[in-house]
Amino acid sequence: MAKFKKKQGGEMPAISTASLPDIVFMLLFFFMVATVMRQNTLKIENNLPFADQVEKLDKKDLVMYIYAGKPSANYRNYGTETRIQLNDDFADVNDIAAFIAAERASKREELIPFLTTALKVDKDANMGLIGDIKQELRKVNALKINYTTKKGSVMDNN
Repeated sequence: MAKFKKKQGGEMPAISTASLPDIVFMLLFFFMVATVMRQNTLKIENNLPFADQVEKLDKKDLVMYIYAGKPSANYRNYGTETRIQLNDDFADVNDIAAFIAAERASKREELIPFLTTALKVDKDANMGLIGDIKQELRKVNALKINYTTKKGSVMDNN
């Protein structure tokens, strides 16, 4: 039987740092791909109403957002009436059909039936305008609507 000799020095081998730049660039690439930037700059006041039964949307990339509310302090030159915001611009009710068509065109054909329109409406918004938005959505057959709210009730937050 062979005998093994124990090393005398017992020194630890030097750690190779040759792969360190590869690891750093791999992490950098991962975070660049995985990071989601905020898509829209709000130009309206968006104080959402409260709800006690809230359901989260599964796929945020299949959601089209329509904002409604009074212009924020920086955009008071657009008036003080409730306005619609589509992406980063103020819009009129008549612009909703073109917005929905552009959003549908940017998605793959098999995903179009799963698109949801999310209405982020200020709790003090004019309900006549919201009715007009819903009528326009019916015209373009965008019938899957989600009303974005805050979780909780008014009593919880007073």
